[in-house]
Amino acid sequence: MDLRGARLLLCLLFLVHSSIQQTPPKKKTVKKDPGSTAAIEELQKQIDDIVQELTLLKEQQALQTVCLKGTKIHGKCFLVDKVKKRYHAASDDCIAKGGTLSTPLSTDENEQLYDYVRKSIGPNEQVWLGINDMTTEGNWIDQTGSTLRYKNWESGVTRQPDGGRSENCAVLSGAAKGKWFDENCRGEKASVCEFNIV
Repeated sequence: MDLRGARLLLCLLFLVHSSIQQTPPKKKTVKKDPGSTAAIEELQKQIDDIVQELTLLKEQQALQTVCLKGTKIHGKCFLVDKVKKRYHAASDDCIAKGGTLSTPLSTDENEQLYDYVRKSIGPNEQVWLGINDMTTEGNWIDQTGSTLRYKNWESGVTRQPDGGRSENCAVLSGAAKGKWFDENCRGEKASVCEFNIV
Protein backbone atom coordinates (compact mmCIF):
# COMPACT_ATOMS: atom_id res chain seq x y z
CA MET A 1 0.00 0.00 0.00
CA ASP A 2 2.83 2.33 0.72
CA LEU A 3 4.30 1.75 -2.69
CA ARG A 4 0.94 2.25 -4.34
CA GLY A 5 0.31 5.50 -2.40
CA ALA A 6 3.73 6.80 -3.35
CA ARG A 7 3.06 6.06 -7.04
CA LEU A 8 -0.29 7.84 -6.86
CA LEU A 9 1.28 10.89 -5.20
CA LEU A 10 4.01 10.94 -7.81
CA CYS A 11 1.45 10.82 -10.64
CA LEU A 12 -0.54 13.65 -9.12
CA LEU A 13 2.55 15.79 -8.77
CA PHE A 14 3.45 15.06 -12.39
CA LEU A 15 -0.03 16.10 -13.58
CA VAL A 16 0.02 19.31 -11.56
CA HIS A 17 3.50 20.15 -12.85
CA SER A 18 2.44 19.52 -16.46
CA SER A 19 -0.67 21.64 -16.17
CA ILE A 20 1.29 24.54 -14.64
CA GLN A 21 3.77 24.47 -17.51
CA GLN A 22 1.02 24.49 -20.14
CA THR A 23 -1.02 27.32 -18.58
CA PRO A 24 0.31 30.64 -19.87
CA PRO A 25 1.08 33.12 -17.10
CA LYS A 26 -1.49 35.83 -16.62
CA LYS A 27 -0.35 39.29 -17.60
CA LYS A 28 -0.40 41.71 -14.75
CA THR A 29 -2.09 44.94 -15.58
CA VAL A 30 -0.35 47.86 -14.04
CA LYS A 31 -2.56 50.75 -13.23
CA LYS A 32 -0.92 54.08 -12.87
CA ASP A 33 -2.12 55.56 -9.67
CA PRO A 34 -1.71 59.34 -9.62
CA GLY A 35 -1.18 59.15 -5.88
CA SER A 36 1.73 56.72 -6.19
CA THR A 37 3.34 58.80 -8.97
CA ALA A 38 3.17 61.89 -6.77
CA ALA A 39 4.60 59.90 -3.86
CA ILE A 40 7.51 58.70 -6.00
CA GLU A 41 8.22 62.24 -7.17
CA GLU A 42 8.12 63.48 -3.58
CA LEU A 43 10.57 60.75 -2.51
CA GLN A 44 12.90 61.66 -5.39
CA LYS A 45 12.77 65.32 -4.33
CA GLN A 46 13.60 64.33 -0.74
CA ILE A 47 16.55 62.24 -1.95
CA ASP A 48 17.81 65.15 -4.08
CA ASP A 49 17.49 67.50 -1.09
CA ILE A 50 19.42 65.08 1.13
CA VAL A 51 22.20 64.74 -1.48
CA GLN A 52 22.43 68.54 -1.78
CA GLU A 53 22.54 68.93 2.02
CA LEU A 54 25.24 66.26 2.26
CA THR A 55 27.32 68.08 -0.36
CA LEU A 56 27.02 71.35 1.58
CA LEU A 57 28.03 69.59 4.80
CA LYS A 58 31.10 68.15 3.08
CA GLU A 59 32.03 71.64 1.82
CA GLN A 60 31.54 73.11 5.29
CA GLN A 61 33.70 70.38 6.82
CA ALA A 62 36.44 71.08 4.27
CA LEU A 63 36.22 74.81 5.04
CA GLN A 64 36.40 74.14 8.78
CA THR A 65 39.56 72.14 8.14
CA VAL A 66 40.97 75.09 6.17
CA CYS A 67 39.94 77.49 8.93
CA LEU A 68 41.62 75.28 11.55
CA LYS A 69 44.86 75.26 9.55
CA GLY A 70 44.63 78.93 8.59
CA THR A 71 42.54 81.81 9.90
CA LYS A 72 39.02 83.19 9.57
CA ILE A 73 38.53 86.83 8.56
CA HIS A 74 35.13 88.41 7.83
CA GLY A 75 33.26 85.30 6.65
CA LYS A 76 36.24 83.92 4.75
CA CYS A 77 38.92 81.40 5.59
CA PHE A 78 42.52 82.17 4.61
CA LEU A 79 45.27 79.59 4.24
CA VAL A 80 48.87 80.57 3.61
CA ASP A 81 51.07 78.68 1.15
CA LYS A 82 54.73 79.35 1.98
CA VAL A 83 55.99 77.75 -1.24
CA LYS A 84 57.08 80.54 -3.58
CA LYS A 85 55.52 80.30 -7.03
CA ARG A 86 54.76 82.44 -10.03
CA TYR A 87 51.43 84.27 -9.97
CA HIS A 88 49.60 81.90 -12.35
CA ALA A 89 50.83 78.77 -10.56
CA ALA A 90 49.78 80.19 -7.18
CA SER A 91 46.37 81.14 -8.60
CA ASP A 92 45.87 77.70 -10.16
CA ASP A 93 46.79 76.01 -6.86
CA CYS A 94 44.19 78.07 -4.98
CA ILE A 95 41.53 77.29 -7.58
CA ALA A 96 42.37 73.57 -7.39
CA LYS A 97 41.76 73.74 -3.61
CA GLY A 98 38.38 75.40 -4.14
CA GLY A 99 39.39 78.99 -3.43
CA THR A 100 41.09 81.99 -5.03
CA LEU A 101 44.11 84.15 -4.29
CA SER A 102 43.24 86.48 -1.43
CA THR A 103 41.70 89.84 -2.29
CA PRO A 104 41.04 92.14 0.69
CA LEU A 105 37.77 94.06 0.41
CA SER A 106 38.31 96.57 3.24
CA THR A 107 40.98 98.22 5.37
CA ASP A 108 40.15 95.93 8.28
CA GLU A 109 40.36 92.79 6.12
CA ASN A 110 43.68 93.98 4.63
CA GLU A 111 45.12 94.62 8.11
CA GLN A 112 44.05 91.18 9.36
CA LEU A 113 45.48 89.53 6.23
CA TYR A 114 48.76 91.43 6.74
CA ASP A 115 48.84 90.29 10.40
CA TYR A 116 48.21 86.66 9.35
CA VAL A 117 50.99 86.82 6.72
CA ARG A 118 53.39 88.44 9.20
CA LYS A 119 52.75 85.70 11.80
CA SER A 120 52.68 82.79 9.31
CA ILE A 121 55.52 83.58 6.91
CA GLY A 122 57.50 86.46 8.33
CA PRO A 123 57.38 90.24 8.77
CA ASN A 124 59.14 91.12 5.50
CA GLU A 125 57.53 88.66 3.07
CA GLN A 126 55.29 89.42 0.11
CA VAL A 127 52.29 87.37 -0.97
CA TRP A 128 50.41 87.39 -4.26
CA LEU A 129 46.99 89.00 -4.22
CA GLY A 130 44.16 87.99 -6.56
CA ILE A 131 44.55 91.32 -8.37
CA ASN A 132 46.04 92.10 -11.79
CA ASP A 133 45.90 94.48 -14.76
CA MET A 134 46.85 91.95 -17.44
CA THR A 135 43.82 92.65 -19.63
CA THR A 136 43.99 96.45 -19.68
CA GLU A 137 47.01 98.36 -18.39
CA GLY A 138 46.07 100.39 -15.33
CA ASN A 139 42.65 98.73 -14.90
CA TRP A 140 43.20 96.57 -11.82
CA ILE A 141 40.62 93.79 -11.43
CA ASP A 142 40.07 90.86 -9.08
CA GLN A 143 39.91 87.22 -10.17
CA THR A 144 36.21 87.46 -10.98
CA GLY A 145 36.96 90.25 -13.47
CA SER A 146 35.38 92.93 -11.27
CA THR A 147 36.96 96.36 -10.85
CA LEU A 148 38.42 96.85 -7.38
CA ARG A 149 36.28 98.66 -4.83
CA TYR A 150 39.05 98.71 -2.21
CA LYS A 151 42.72 99.56 -2.92
CA ASN A 152 45.73 99.81 -0.63
CA TRP A 153 48.57 100.79 -2.96
CA GLU A 154 51.75 102.12 -1.37
CA SER A 155 51.67 105.81 -2.23
CA GLY A 156 54.12 107.49 0.14
CA VAL A 157 57.51 106.45 -1.25
CA THR A 158 57.12 104.72 -4.62
CA ARG A 159 53.64 105.80 -5.78
CA GLN A 160 52.32 102.32 -6.66
CA PRO A 161 51.37 100.89 -9.06
CA ASP A 162 54.43 102.03 -11.00
CA GLY A 163 55.57 99.07 -13.11
CA GLY A 164 53.69 99.76 -16.32
CA ARG A 165 53.27 96.83 -18.68
CA SER A 166 56.08 94.80 -17.06
CA GLU A 167 54.40 94.54 -13.63
CA ASN A 168 50.82 93.33 -13.94
CA CYS A 169 50.29 91.39 -10.69
CA ALA A 170 49.80 92.74 -7.18
CA VAL A 171 51.40 91.70 -3.90
CA LEU A 172 50.74 92.54 -0.28
CA SER A 173 54.04 93.57 1.31
CA GLY A 174 54.89 92.66 4.89
CA ALA A 175 57.82 95.09 4.93
CA ALA A 176 55.45 97.93 3.94
CA LYS A 177 52.91 97.03 6.66
CA GLY A 178 50.35 95.51 4.25
CA LYS A 179 50.61 98.04 1.43
CA TRP A 180 50.26 96.79 -2.15
CA PHE A 181 52.88 96.82 -4.90
CA ASP A 182 52.70 95.82 -8.54
CA GLU A 183 55.22 93.13 -9.49
CA ASN A 184 56.24 91.04 -12.47
CA CYS A 185 53.90 88.02 -12.60
CA ARG A 186 56.86 85.71 -13.27
CA GLY A 187 58.40 86.50 -9.90
CA GLU A 188 58.08 83.86 -7.23
CA LYS A 189 56.15 84.75 -4.10
CA ALA A 190 54.27 82.99 -1.34
CA SER A 191 50.48 83.21 -1.48
CA VAL A 192 47.33 83.10 0.60
CA CYS A 193 44.21 81.34 -0.68
CA GLU A 194 40.80 82.56 0.45
CA PHE A 195 37.68 80.45 0.73
CA ASN A 196 34.21 81.91 1.14
CA ILE A 197 32.36 80.28 4.00
CA VAL A 198 29.02 78.85 2.88
